[in-house]
Amino acid sequence: MAAPSVPPRLAPLLAAAAPLTAAFEAAGRRLYLVGGSVRDALVGDVDLEQIDLDLTTDARPDEVVRLVRPLADALWEQGRAFGTIGVKVAGRTCEITTHRAEVYREDSRKPSVTFGDDVETDLSRRDFTINAMALDLSSLQLVDPHGGAVDLAQRRLATPLDPVVSFSDDPLRMLRAARFVARFDLTPDEGLVAAATQLADRLEIVSAERIRDELDKIMVLEAPSVALWFVVRTGLSAHFLPELDALELEQDPIHRHKDVLAHTFAVVDKASRDRLLRLACLLHDIGKPRTRAFGPGGVSFHHHEVVGARMARLRMEALRYSTDDTETVTRLVELHLRFHTYKMGWTDRAVRRYVRDAGAHLERLNELTRCDCTTRNERRARELGRRMDELEARIAELSELEELSAIRPDLDGTQVMAHLGIGPSRAVGDALDFLLELRLDEGPLGEDEAYRRLDAWWASRGGR
Repeated sequence: MAAPSVPPRLAPLLAAAAPLTAAFEAAGRRLYLVGGSVRDALVGDVDLEQIDLDLTTDARPDEVVRLVRPLADALWEQGRAFGTIGVKVAGRTCEITTHRAEVYREDSRKPSVTFGDDVETDLSRRDFTINAMALDLSSLQLVDPHGGAVDLAQRRLATPLDPVVSFSDDPLRMLRAARFVARFDLTPDEGLVAAATQLADRLEIVSAERIRDELDKIMVLEAPSVALWFVVRTGLSAHFLPELDALELEQDPIHRHKDVLAHTFAVVDKASRDRLLRLACLLHDIGKPRTRAFGPGGVSFHHHEVVGARMARLRMEALRYSTDDTETVTRLVELHLRFHTYKMGWTDRAVRRYVRDAGAHLERLNELTRCDCTTRNERRARELGRRMDELEARIAELSELEELSAIRPDLDGTQVMAHLGIGPSRAVGDALDFLLELRLDEGPLGEDEAYRRLDAWWASRGGR
């Protein structure tokens, strides 16, 4: 009998899995390509040469290790307790998981796992029907007991089992629902939305690291706002990012102002798909609810960038972001209004300070500033764009003359100590701070002038 025809776009996946398929067939075991790789092959908009392979089998973990070891460039077993063995074959990373069912205990972040013998039971425990499809690598038949291919074609997001059961198995799936709705432009079933709303507080048992990783994936989607509206409307945000709920400020009919939440999501969507920039966009106005005040001139949010930076730091630390990520996002939130303090034109001094304060975050800060303009007033939008263009041109001009990206005093600490005849001390730091302020205010002084200014400063301190 002729072999089944295979869509050409699946060829890279089948070729990558071929050595594993042969090894499992020889042992009388079945091997299936499953989950995202099957879904993405059907969608046809991903590079199948690059994606990792997710496989499932009726072989138990010990047997999987025995079968793949002769083929493996590398092998890791950290997930063995959950039935998953990682392997790299011919440069391609694969995860092979024994058919399983997993259920979270009510008070635990770790699932209890039991292994199964048939692929359909395994598929029924997966998160969504569009991910509950498998390709039998021996027969090349698609196993799709829950209609995932049809749901994908009809742009519908549903769970293989009752969504309450599915989300109880792993509450992180509620955040994954938000991501898939946005990524594939899907409409979630009413029952799915109701279940996420009902079980939102179950997100509390999911580790901060897993939530953070899911948020990061949302942040780099084409339109994160679709997912973000889902997490707000279902109440999920209250359990990992409550600052979003607070942004949906009650509108005052007298002191009219924008819905800060809608504005925030618009800013996120406008930004390029840079994870840290998008996170800064998401958090840039979280200080507004705490600083909102009403006065004769209308509503104000004085110093919301300073308050927001502190709040952003606390939230990112709670979500276990790295120190570098936290510092980047916090600094962008803190500086996001800096541009607007220079309404009367940009002096050389102002440009130097802006660049110095932004440091390595300059390009992201400039983009955040542009994205923060969501006004429908075309004249105001054009004016902001013109001023931003002017600033960037001034930065470019001064950079050619003064190496703005590495502004430092005209003298270094060794020169200061030698000239003043002092050793390492606080006075050296004070002197360098003084010289840096001169550098920012006046541009490069040259060594002779820097020494003259240093002498005058040192004399004014009484030589100490």
